[in-house]
Parts: sequence; C-alpha cells; structure tokens
Amino acid sequence: MTWLATAARGPGRDTGHMESGRRAELGEFLRSRRARLRPEELGLPEFGGRRRVPGLRREELALLAGVSVDHYVRLEQGRSLHFSTEVLDAVARALRLDAAERDHLHRLARPDPATAPGAADRRPPRSGIYRLLSSIHDVPAYLVDRNTTVLAWNPLAAALITDFGALPPERRNLARLNFLDEGVRRLYADWPARARDLVGFLRLDAGHRPADPSTAALIEELSAASAEFRQLWAEHQVKDKRHGRYLYRHPLVGELELAYETLRLPDDPGLALVVHAADEGSASHTALQLLATWTGRR
Repeated sequence: MTWLATAARGPGRDTGHMESGRRAELGEFLRSRRARLRPEELGLPEFGGRRRVPGLRREELALLAGVSVDHYVRLEQGRSLHFSTEVLDAVARALRLDAAERDHLHRLARPDPATAPGAADRRPPRSGIYRLLSSIHDVPAYLVDRNTTVLAWNPLAAALITDFGALPPERRNLARLNFLDEGVRRLYADWPARARDLVGFLRLDAGHRPADPSTAALIEELSAASAEFRQLWAEHQVKDKRHGRYLYRHPLVGELELAYETLRLPDDPGLALVVHAADEGSASHTALQLLATWTGRR
C-alpha cells in the first residue's frame, strides 16, 4: 500500500494514518536520495565493513550535513515532523537535492496545515479561464490539475493528443492515458522520458495535497495496472518541469517537435494552463498548421 492509500478512505480517514503515511514517504524519499550518492565521490572516509546497500550510510550523511547521527535517524524514521528549516536545508545540501527535491523534503517534514486532512476542497476554475482557452486557436492548449486531469482543452489539443470529449471524465487524465492508452503512448518519440516527467510531476504535486483521495485512487490504479509506473513511482523522483520540448509522431501530420509552457494560475496554483508551440518557419510549424486546418479552425 502506498503512502497515499490511506487518503482513499474518504471523509472518515484517520489523521493518525495520514501522519504515518507521510512519515513513511519521508523515510523512503531520504533513503532513495542517499542511495544515489557514493562516499568516494564526496571525499568521505571509509567507515569500514561491507556495504549491504548502495549509497551513503546514515552516519556519512549526518557527517556531511553537520548534524548528529541520532538527529538524522529521527528525521529519516519519521519520529518527528518538527525539524527546523536549518536542519532540513543542511540535509538537502548534503544529499545534493535540486530545488524541486528540496521543496518536496520541506513539505514532507514540515507539513503545511493547508494540506492536512479536512483542508478545503479545490475550487472550480473561473469562467474567465475557459474563455481564455477558447480564444487560443493556433496552438494546442489545455487546462490541467495536480493529478494531470484535463479539465478543458481547445480543438487543436484534442487533435494532437486524443479526443478528450469522447472520453468519460474519469479517463481524461494524462498520466492514465500515457501509461494505459497505447495510441497516446505511441505519440511520443521518447516515451520513457515523457513517462518519467509525468511520474515526477505527480510525486511532487502529491506532496501538496497528501489527503486528496483522488490522488490516492489514481496512484493505486496506475500501480496496479502498469509495472512501468510501479517502477518509476518507487524511484521517488520529483520534477517541476514548467517548460520543455517533446517530439510527437502524429498519425496524420508526421513528426512535430513542440515546445510547451506550463502556466500556473496565480489564484489557484493547483491548476495550470499548458500551451504548446512550434518554432516559426520550422517543419513542425508547418505540420501544426496542417493539423489546425484539419480541425477546421483555419
């Protein structure tokens, strides 16, 4: 059972179970980060004895972070969720965490009351967001939540990825489509990179709302249905990719290399507007124009 599974209990979920799940996730995350470091790369003395697991030992990590071994062990074992910012920053530096991983560590070790059980449910998107989306004609664009559920889209996004309108609402989810829909999977020339990005995004944003039962249900479903998802989820990678590029292999117009920008809504950071575009004058731009013509928007 994953750390989010207890959230699927619904309104009657127990706070103690949620705290236990958060502590378990914190320990798993720290152990996975320790495992990717090698003492010889960091100039650490050898403590002796044969290593049973790869990576740094707890004693070595504590030495690098400048904290007592007992203090670090209490953090990794989740015996307390009240560690200071200074201690967490020291551990983050010792583990060589990037900005997204550091924020993830802080959310797990110092939970925000706004993410605790009983926090207010998400609000529906403002009507102005839908009007903005409907005014975008020349590039694919869609509105997505933290669970990668597509809430709204323009015709060109449907032409590029899939006909979201033909799917029941519970299937309009990018993670679910990428792992469980063979047609969507084939769209990406580098599907493994796309899969890692999605899982890293889900792992990062799950830390914002650990009591969200919809997140728990999605993770449980994908873990049960996809061995590839299970493997990636177990790696505890977190990513905050707000922009980048993907190469698509579209069945109608061929290859398109599209850049994307992820724009968080200022008054609701749980929602994001994702917009794709091709370089002006490129073959991908021509292909995107052809796809737009096919949608009837030109």
